[in-house]
Amino acid sequence: MTSLTATPLAENAVTRDVAVIDIGSNSVRLVHYRLEGRAVWPVYNEKVMAGLGRGIRDTGRLHDEGYRIALRALKRFQRLLRAKSITDVYPVATAAVRYAQDGQDFVDEVRALTGYEIRVLTGEEEGALSAQGLLSGIPAAHGMMGDLGGASLELTDLVSGESGLSRSVPLGPQSILTEQDEGLGRAKARIKTVLKEVNGLKGRGGTFYAVGGAWRALTHLAFAQTGYPLHVVHQFALNDAQTRTLTRFAMSQSPASLRGIPNLSQRRMANLPYAALLLRQIMKHGAFDQVVFSANGLREGVLMEQIPPVIREQDPLIAGAEALARPIVPSIQFGTALLSWMQPFLDVIPRAFSEHDYRRYVEAACRMVDLGARFHPDHRGQLVRDTVLYAPLAGCCHAGRVFIAAILQTRYGETRGETDAILALLDRDQRATAEAVGLVMRLAAKLSGRSPELLERFEVDIDSARIRLDVAESVHDLYVERALSNLDQIASRVGRAAQVRYLGADAAE
Repeated sequence: MTSLTATPLAENAVTRDVAVIDIGSNSVRLVHYRLEGRAVWPVYNEKVMAGLGRGIRDTGRLHDEGYRIALRALKRFQRLLRAKSITDVYPVATAAVRYAQDGQDFVDEVRALTGYEIRVLTGEEEGALSAQGLLSGIPAAHGMMGDLGGASLELTDLVSGESGLSRSVPLGPQSILTEQDEGLGRAKARIKTVLKEVNGLKGRGGTFYAVGGAWRALTHLAFAQTGYPLHVVHQFALNDAQTRTLTRFAMSQSPASLRGIPNLSQRRMANLPYAALLLRQIMKHGAFDQVVFSANGLREGVLMEQIPPVIREQDPLIAGAEALARPIVPSIQFGTALLSWMQPFLDVIPRAFSEHDYRRYVEAACRMVDLGARFHPDHRGQLVRDTVLYAPLAGCCHAGRVFIAAILQTRYGETRGETDAILALLDRDQRATAEAVGLVMRLAAKLSGRSPELLERFEVDIDSARIRLDVAESVHDLYVERALSNLDQIASRVGRAAQVRYLGADAAE
């Protein structure tokens, strides 16, 4: 395995508060972000379902009531941000304001009311920014992204973590559905007609990345329908057969039958069957193998524009792990020292992931090795596990998220059995690897008291028959016999015997 060295992320100590206001066809949303270098934390999120784009297909104008609701919401947002002393505010508007005859009137009135200069995005700009937002959370995305709004759908090519051609097509529900539609039959015909004209979509294959609130709502239906244990939208994935089952079910439901689905808002229920229909037609027309849902999109893309390239290029998972741990851990340096110290063990523990992902997951776990420092000792393992599972960490698929959580739970001396539903997202080899890595972390913490300087005094030598821990004479009095049980456990997992050698003394074991 390639030698692991910690990624330098000193920029994470710099904190900024910024806000993005997204004026869409369905909703007007404010998100207050806290930036810690490359780590992005959404710390306040408020949405008003204004419905600016309702009826725009027939009238060509913004909806009267939606217009008034949007203005009130924007004035409220301005007051909130002023009270929080947030001056870096980036308001953007999408399809409804872009297409409406009175869109410029709305922009002018908002400027007079709040002082905000709204940036009205073209369809291509909207697609490109949504793609950048998606890539901020899924850095190696490869395939095609679709961002579904109320009036339009932006489709953008993704090539190994880079965005390409972007197209905007009128496939939002406000552009397709009419009040006369009693079902989805006519909508299906319109969707097919538009999709046939999208250059580069037919038979594309690979992965489709779904962005937008209507498609995120589908994930909550999937969680409830299938009993999927990890209720995290970001990077939730379904293969084509699973997508077909989900969308067929969603298209058959009425808003009344969807009530009671956890985290599914009433406003989203009305358009859920249409969102399902559109996703199914895209998957079918593009011959995609799977769909991956993203919690990141346009707003995060706008945010990425404000971050210097040298910071933007950092790994979001590692940056997020460090930022999550920094206010809690006694020594942020222990995690980076641990990563280097563990190298001999990592060379013999089976990876169970690609080398690239394994390196990132282990480094993230090392950054968070002391995440439980402020938790009650009786509950540290469970609390750290849940923190990792549900924190807004980017750059990590569901299996990777569970893998990191399992490492840290073992590091705190707690393991879960085969009946743990969330651990079932890992295969047997991945679970075994997570426990082995967690045991190594536990051994290091016991030996050194989580001191980087003292950890270096304990050296590890591994050959085909044994794992030997060399205890320097200067730390003989720090070695604790109970650490030997951890060493024995680690050695047995990799088919070796455990030894302890005291350097500079006659005693040996």
